[in-house]
Amino acid sequence: MSESQDLLQHPRRNLGNRYRSTAQKFAKLAKADPDRSAENMAWAEQNARQAILHDFTDERNWRYLAELKVINEDAEGLHAVLEDVFIILGRDPENLDQLSGIDYLLVGRELLEAAFARDALDPDAWWERISTIEGEAAIEEFAQRCRRLDFRDQRANIVFGRRLERLRKAGHEEIFIDLAKHLLAHRPMNHELWLEMGRLHERRNEIDEAWSCYDQVQQLRPHLKERDRFLERLKGNMDGEEKKPWSGPSIDHRKAFLQGMQSLTDRISSPVQSVEPKKEMEKATTHPDEAKLSSLMEQGDFQAAFFLARRLLASGENWAESWLVQIQSQMV
Repeated sequence: MSESQDLLQHPRRNLGNRYRSTAQKFAKLAKADPDRSAENMAWAEQNARQAILHDFTDERNWRYLAELKVINEDAEGLHAVLEDVFIILGRDPENLDQLSGIDYLLVGRELLEAAFARDALDPDAWWERISTIEGEAAIEEFAQRCRRLDFRDQRANIVFGRRLERLRKAGHEEIFIDLAKHLLAHRPMNHELWLEMGRLHERRNEIDEAWSCYDQVQQLRPHLKERDRFLERLKGNMDGEEKKPWSGPSIDHRKAFLQGMQSLTDRISSPVQSVEPKKEMEKATTHPDEAKLSSLMEQGDFQAAFFLARRLLASGENWAESWLVQIQSQMV
């Protein structure tokens, strides 16, 4: 994903508010001018969708689009709105099951409010409920739930990443590290979360882990140079003859780290199909790991392919670099 595409997925509240306000104005015009009602309502919906595009974390944008769907008696459209919200909330099967066999125009908005009451999109509102109302038991319940959710959608990664930031700031560092790995296994391109992980490991003086996270950041955003700056900080802290310069974790540590991340993708990955007998001769000269990368790519398991390619590169298999570039281009 390019920098410009990446930016489009990050909430921009001012633009979201502007588009929602414009949508409300068109809806009022539709009511005031029956002759142009259909045209103005179409503009209202278009602007309401733009409000969500620019800030999907503002619940008011979702509420207003849902309201327009009810006004237009668009049950199918309201279903799509609810489904999109539940994708952002991690594709929770319990939520998605609620979308079966209901009258969307009758209870759709009520279902939307119930979802927000349980899972506020605003991280501060979510944290206030978790920390002050429900307490430690809710934090553990949240952690267990996160381990079974699907965070491949970038918006879900952003929403839950911000929740994890609240946990980290409150001192729940072990939970943050554990759950951040789940988010990153589902969407390895989240360089901001890799960076937060690296900074936390560095503060905890977990040098190898910090380097591994900063290495991921620099792989995804070469211009940030986070890994290089980390090495410079380490060199600056080393004085005296007894301290040996540190240049990075061992290859075994790098491979184990990436293998661990790859294993976390298993829950959302499709099983790799065995090679058909008639194709065995064609692939006889193909490197086994290259054949596995090809199979993962064909099935759309880009997360597992990403960590496999990174592990191969860490092992000195330079041929995997072209595969990594191809995989990253697909992980939009």
